[in-house]
Amino acid sequence: MDNKILQVIAAFLLPPLAVYMKNRKIDGAFWLNVVLTLMFDVPGILHALYIVLK
Repeated sequence: MDNKILQVIAAFLLPPLAVYMKNRKIDGAFWLNVVLTLMFDVPGILHALYIVLK
């Protein structure tokens, strides 16, 4: 199984985890995703998918 497939699945279930798996560090993108996920789940998912697929 490709790591990108696992990251996309994680983006739907736990978006900050997917961002962390992609970057391998806690940076601004991670914290932005945490805030977006806490506000509403959909923006967090979209942001995580953007980070994983770019």
